[in-house]
Amino acid sequence: MFFIFNIIFNNTYSMNQVVHSTKNKKMTSPLVDAEWLHNQMNQTIIILDASQKNNISNKTPKYPNKVIPGAIDVDLKRDLSDPEGAFPNTFPLTSQFQETAQRLGVNHNSTIVVYDNLGIYNSPRVWWLFKAMGHEKVYVLDGGLSAWVDAGYETSTEHSTATTKGNFIARLNSESVKSYSDVLNNISTQDCSVLDARSKGRFDGTAPEPREGLGSGHIPNSKNLPYTEVLDGEFMKSKEELKFIFDCFSLPEKPIIFSCGSGLTACIILLAASLVSEKPLSVFDGSWTEWASTEGALIEKLNT
Repeated sequence: MFFIFNIIFNNTYSMNQVVHSTKNKKMTSPLVDAEWLHNQMNQTIIILDASQKNNISNKTPKYPNKVIPGAIDVDLKRDLSDPEGAFPNTFPLTSQFQETAQRLGVNHNSTIVVYDNLGIYNSPRVWWLFKAMGHEKVYVLDGGLSAWVDAGYETSTEHSTATTKGNFIARLNSESVKSYSDVLNNISTQDCSVLDARSKGRFDGTAPEPREGLGSGHIPNSKNLPYTEVLDGEFMKSKEELKFIFDCFSLPEKPIIFSCGSGLTACIILLAASLVSEKPLSVFDGSWTEWASTEGALIEKLNT
């Protein structure tokens, strides 16, 4: 489908229409660009560096030892995942998230920009967590660290730390997070659409999962949107492209649940959907790791 999409789209939109600048964009968008962030550096703004601390993605950062000045390091695994969780990236306890946010200096009215050194990879998960916990003014730096460096802006080699404790109070929106039982019940009710961000081979069951002992395949009635399809290199694709992609699925007017391997890349396609849709969006927190490791789980594969 996406090969066909690329042919059609390239004949419909000129490259001059595919832009990443948010210079004239209202701040209702979850994305900001490097120019906007640079212009805000003299304001009270919290910059969070959510760069991956290990190489589980097998991606190589373009600028591994650079930091945006003033950025505070946040470790997705250590700081923003439940340490007692049974699955990778388990949604944190509200109390844990609030404690972390306050330690980062986050107040209830803080403006937060999250970035990572892989363009758009870890940052959407952190963005989504803050949104799910009730913080509205949080954004993702489109293009990540590379966009900042390539624009010629100053960098540092050291992270900053918050000078004062924040007053942010976490208020979980429970509709943002879906459990195994929610997704299981949805197979029969079909109250929500389910989009899976894993690769086509893993979704179809023709390629192995990266986690040892975990079979591939997909949740019945779910559809596949590999997270790479919503990205243009290290940037998010334009709204026109994203709308075309989501329109290709002909999704009904109902909420969308996003899934992936462990709840990380699901947030990338959720971020993309938020740019072109007003439907309620949520993440299956345990994602495929929980589904495929649960005894008796219903699993579909290509041609089965």
